Amino acid sequence: MTLLAVTALALGACGNQTEQRIGGAAVGAGTGAVVAGPVGAVVGGAVGAVTAPTVVRETRRSTR
Repeated sequence: MTLLAVTALALGACGNQTEQRIGGAAVGAGTGAVVAGPVGAVVGGAVGAVTAPTVVRETRRSTR
């Protein structure tokens, strides 16, 4: 429950990066579910939401 609250706060405070965070959370949750089941889905979703803007920024920088 605490992880859900932290994730909600992180998503709410992200401003224009909301789409990136939601997409990262979805990819992370899907990957985590495949690897470790329901617990992996929660952890993967949280990690994906936190790291997605950095990954997108680095990907855009490397493709220029």
